[in-house]
Amino acid sequence: MIRAAKLLPGEPSANAGEGASGQLSHHLGREVRSLRHARDMTLEELGEKTGLSVGFLSQIERGLSNPSVIALHDIGKALGVNISWFFAENDSGPDEERAFIVRANRRRVLHYSHGITDSLLTPYLDGQLELLLSRFPPGATSGEAPYTHIGEEAGIVIAGRLDLWIDGKRFRLWEGDSFTFKSTLPHRYRNPGATETVVIWAITPPSY
Repeated sequence: MIRAAKLLPGEPSANAGEGASGQLSHHLGREVRSLRHARDMTLEELGEKTGLSVGFLSQIERGLSNPSVIALHDIGKALGVNISWFFAENDSGPDEERAFIVRANRRRVLHYSHGITDSLLTPYLDGQLELLLSRFPPGATSGEAPYTHIGEEAGIVIAGRLDLWIDGKRFRLWEGDSFTFKSTLPHRYRNPGATETVVIWAITPPSY
């Protein structure tokens, strides 16, 4: 009989790696592996720093699983980068647009577990503002544990519902509701509804 491996905090269940969209991020895995090698760090050492299992980290690096939002935050922190480091490069368009415009078909996208996606709406990340379009399938969550980072963030729910925990308090937001908080406060979120939740998210400075 094969026993199911015990999941560590931030690890999705075995059937959640691809998420609702079924898209696995091979680019993300390559970036994690190359950064880890650049830091001369073993999988075991990365596991110790993040609290994630070696098996799960290996699956991420091989493009077999997507991490949760919190897991990727912890991986980035252990490797010395923000989550934004892992956005896949895309065709940025004509030279005259690149510093100002992001066309809908040229957005850089991050895929997480449970089908969550973040699309980068700003053309670069070396300024003072980061703008994201986040999509959460029904039941999708950033993770069971809250996380923190530097900066401030704000957002507005474009569609669906959002449960948002800030410093231990839970708020339910509906379409048209907006929010703001200091990113140094522990926070997490999930889609409690039966339809997709869409959120426009602003973070300053780009630290997510």
